Amino acid sequence: MELTIITGMSGAGKSQAMGTFEDAGWFCVDNLPPGLLPALADLVLLEGSRVERAAVVSDVRGGVWFRELEPVLERVQQSSGVRPRVVFMEASDETLLNRFRETRRPHPLSPGGSVAAGIERERAELQDVRERADVVIDTTGLSIWDLRRRISEALMPPDGRPRMHVEFVSFGYKHGVPRDADLLFDVRFLRNPHYVPELRPRTGLDAPVAEYVADAPGFVEFLERLEALLDFLLPAYAEEGKTSLVVGIGCTGGRHRSVAIAERLARRYARTMDAGASHRHIALPSSAPDPPA
Repeated sequence: MELTIITGMSGAGKSQAMGTFEDAGWFCVDNLPPGLLPALADLVLLEGSRVERAAVVSDVRGGVWFRELEPVLERVQQSSGVRPRVVFMEASDETLLNRFRETRRPHPLSPGGSVAAGIERERAELQDVRERADVVIDTTGLSIWDLRRRISEALMPPDGRPRMHVEFVSFGYKHGVPRDADLLFDVRFLRNPHYVPELRPRTGLDAPVAEYVADAPGFVEFLERLEALLDFLLPAYAEEGKTSLVVGIGCTGGRHRSVAIAERLARRYARTMDAGASHRHIALPSSAPDPPA
């Protein structure tokens, strides 16, 4: 089992670090008192446990219990044979002050007083822990995505890093655009199966509709250009550290053209990455007349 202890300065990005581990499928616990680490190690080492990798955030929010961290780490290694890896997150005083100003939260070591005084006190209390750390990450000047990428590259093997999930979502413009879409593509320029009586009650999941869409004038050229664009964009988003991407494919009613194309794209990209398709409006009735599009 791998056990990683995330600690360090308040406001230095411990929550973002834990989110990176969580997205990669690690078992994560926030604000765990050090005294409970041996129990956690025993739990995940039980026969039949499926937990292979665990990440725990333990910091000064634990109060007097946090002072037990170093002796507890030694006890965990002696009792379980697992050597916990300690990751220490830090940032410059100015960066931490700015982050506390932005969030308007009190410092845990100075809840009713000066944030600067809390930071100074925390640095002094964490000096020994920082020297004990296996990895020190300074988040000064790092964006959220830069931090997540650094965590992934420094602390996770390639097979343990979070994979970006791509969801191709079909929808109908007359029912509304999905608000969570990162990319949107309008396929209403293709001929509409809605106006073919035998195809109208079917959906893009049915072979006759999918074939009708694929035979439409301009479809082949459109698909080639769309796939070339996605071939460029998807790896770039993954490299940037994005773990979820929603690609919206829209037609008029969300039952025929968009469904067929979303399914086709999902099948193609599922060969090389974590990809799937979902259909927002496929179950809505198509009886209402649509304008030609």
